[in-house]
Amino acid sequence: MSILRLLRAAFTAIARNRMRSLLTSLGIIIGVSAVIVMVAIGEGSQRRISASINSLGTNLLIVFPGAATSGGAKLGAGSFNRFTMDDVKSIAENSSAIDAVSAVVRTGAQVIGGGTNWATSIYGVDPEYFEIRNWELDNGEFFTEKDVLANRKVAVIGKTVADELFPNDDPIGNDIRVRNVPMKVVGVLKSKGQSGMGQDQDDVILAPTTTVLYRLKGGTWVDMINASAVSTSLMTQAVAELRQALRQSHNLREGEDDDFTIANQAEITAAVTETTKTMTYLLGSIAAISLVVGGIGIMNIMLVSVTERTREIGVRLAVGARESDVLIQFLTEAMSLSLAGGLIGVAISFLAVALLNKWSELQPTITPEIVVLSFVFAAAIGVFFGFYPARKAAALDPIEALRHE
Repeated sequence: MSILRLLRAAFTAIARNRMRSLLTSLGIIIGVSAVIVMVAIGEGSQRRISASINSLGTNLLIVFPGAATSGGAKLGAGSFNRFTMDDVKSIAENSSAIDAVSAVVRTGAQVIGGGTNWATSIYGVDPEYFEIRNWELDNGEFFTEKDVLANRKVAVIGKTVADELFPNDDPIGNDIRVRNVPMKVVGVLKSKGQSGMGQDQDDVILAPTTTVLYRLKGGTWVDMINASAVSTSLMTQAVAELRQALRQSHNLREGEDDDFTIANQAEITAAVTETTKTMTYLLGSIAAISLVVGGIGIMNIMLVSVTERTREIGVRLAVGARESDVLIQFLTEAMSLSLAGGLIGVAISFLAVALLNKWSELQPTITPEIVVLSFVFAAAIGVFFGFYPARKAAALDPIEALRHE
């Protein structure tokens, strides 16, 4: 039999009981649509998180303080801080694979400005920080190295801070007060939105490192150091040079543990991507169970079909049809049921993803690979679960089949 004749016969048999065929394919429809939607949600989440991490900076390296030990007990990461401005200078002078480096001093305060107030985070940074973290200006200008050297009371504010303190006014040139220290707003940052951890990246004030360190905190220690490698390919070299510069600056002897921790963007991205992939596979696997259930439904209805059409099978065998012809015919019917369900499932998944993109923040993304894989898997389910009923039909004795009522 030609393929066209097989398909025509299969769809004729399916059309005899349209409602039964639809209900039989329901498991496949739900399974295919669920797999595609779940994987699309995982893919969308992975892309959002990757974009969020990339928004943190280019080839980013973050150096955290090490752990202190008291009475034999380690107090945890960040409890032992020896970072100074000299460390930043040492890294800049001794690292050829590092493109830019900046100290970071963190504090928080209730900021007053524009006739209102707002609690936010204040970061003391060097001008290189804007390049490292890919910050762009919406208005105004960045502060300069001269501002850092002179401890000038200037600030660049995030979009959230600008909207809260100056909702109806241009912040540029206005003063804000941070812990009784007046600062002049010289720039407003472009919005970055939320980070992968759900933090508002625009709820921040950036000021010269020395201004925050000496005027606001009154300390000598830098909270962390941010740097960026010249390129992704030089990330390993940059980490090694950064480590060597800090060990030398801290006078650590050979064999002594580092009193700092270096995290790089590639490691963060890889860890988050691996976690998201695992969750995507888990969700997809759970949804794929519906496909197996749908396959069992197809096998069940095909067995019923064989029983109902026993006499028809006997006639075909009696007039010369081979067992393989009957086997292929019933396999084609099972696969057609499965593929029809798969097509409907794909259509439903596209509709569901479109609605999620419009009405939710999940932003799922359908990839061609998962559509093809789901479709192929649906066909395989039809063949696998349709084989036993088809084999049973092909093995019928023609004489006994003709006697069947």
